[in-house]
Amino acid sequence: MPHEFADIAESNELRVAAARILMSTFLDKGNSAWPDLKSALAEVEECVDAPNFAIGLLEDGKLLGWVGLRPMYDKTWELHPLVVKTESQGKGIGALLLGEVERVARERGLIGIMLGTDDEFSKTSLSQTDLTEGNLLREIEAIRNLDRHPFEFYKKCGYFIVGVAPNANGPRKPDIWMWKSLL
Repeated sequence: MPHEFADIAESNELRVAAARILMSTFLDKGNSAWPDLKSALAEVEECVDAPNFAIGLLEDGKLLGWVGLRPMYDKTWELHPLVVKTESQGKGIGALLLGEVERVARERGLIGIMLGTDDEFSKTSLSQTDLTEGNLLREIEAIRNLDRHPFEFYKKCGYFIVGVAPNANGPRKPDIWMWKSLL
C-alpha cells in the first residue's frame, strides 16, 4: 500500500485527524495530556503554527501518524510530538516519520534535533531510583527499558541521551532528553 507524506497544516481534515490520533493514542497509553478533541486540536494548531511544522504519513488517504518540529535553538529544533495510531505501531511508521522530518529539517538548515521522552509510568530503570548529582550519569549509562519505553526506539533511529530532568513529572518521573546530529 502506498504511503505519502502530507503537511498537516494543509487542511482542516488533516488537523482534525491528527488531533484524534494524538488524543486516542495518548489515552490508550494511560496519558491524559489531551483528554478530549478540543485540547488535542489546540495542540495540533500550535504544532502547525509557523515556524513550527508537522508532517503526517497517509496510507490510502488515511492518516497513520504524524510528527512535529518546533524551534528550540537556532540550529537545533525540538521534535514534538511523534505519534502513531495505536493499531499502526510497530510497523515502521514512526521511523518513516522521523526520516522525513529529519530530511525537511536538513533542507531548512538545521543541524540537530532534540526531543524529550517522559517516563511518567516507570517504564525505565531511571524511575527506580532518586536521581541525584552523585548518581545521574551512572544511571543514564546503565539505563534499562522495563516496559517498551520509546527511548529505545529513538536510540535505534540514531538519537542518544544527552540529559535527564529528574522528577520532571513528579517524584521518580523523569524526562529523558535525547539528541541527533543531522550533519
